[in-house]
Amino acid sequence: MNERLGAIAAYWNESAPAFDLEPDHGLSAEPTRLAWRRRIADWLPEEPSDVLDAGCGTGSLSLLVAAAGHRVTGVDLAERMVEQARAKLAAAGQPGRFLVGDAAQPPVGEQRFDVLLCRHLLWTLPDPQAALRRWTSLLRPGGRLVLVEGRWREAGAPVEPYTPGAVDLPWAGGVRADDLAAALRPLVRDLRVEPLEADEDLWGGPVRDERYALLARI
Repeated sequence: MNERLGAIAAYWNESAPAFDLEPDHGLSAEPTRLAWRRRIADWLPEEPSDVLDAGCGTGSLSLLVAAAGHRVTGVDLAERMVEQARAKLAAAGQPGRFLVGDAAQPPVGEQRFDVLLCRHLLWTLPDPQAALRRWTSLLRPGGRLVLVEGRWREAGAPVEPYTPGAVDLPWAGGVRADDLAAALRPLVRDLRVEPLEADEDLWGGPVRDERYALLARI
């Protein structure tokens, strides 16, 4: 692991114990959990599918995916996040495979997936464009890309400190829907953007910045 990835992993390992305290991370409140469950049901196929959760964190979305009958593989750079994800699904009696590794280059070998799901990860990556190319290559023909992203703190509040050099990341502070769509259009078809900021249940309360899901097929 190079120095920059090591710093990123250290940041998220340190953040792991308190990560689920955020309403949209832990999904402990029923309205928030149900809101994400409904979205997952809308975004994923009805039939059982192979789903890669890139940057799975503590596995809250992976759990919803597994509970909906899909076969989920989660990848995260932070070992402590992965430990929590494994424990979370085990406690719920749901199957899931979790790998410690770079979510931008998931260590899944030759396996291919029907869906790649990713939430709030692109802003953390040193090379998000390379990640998008890799992710699309991991999908079977007709596979779905589900990216939940946003541009944080549009109201002008300072962005939370991240790892050293984070201000130089290409999409530090998040990525606007128009910019992400422009980056993805050469790689996908049937691209659409679903605004999410108005759905307060997803976030545990009102938000003032841009939130959206970008949905596309290979």
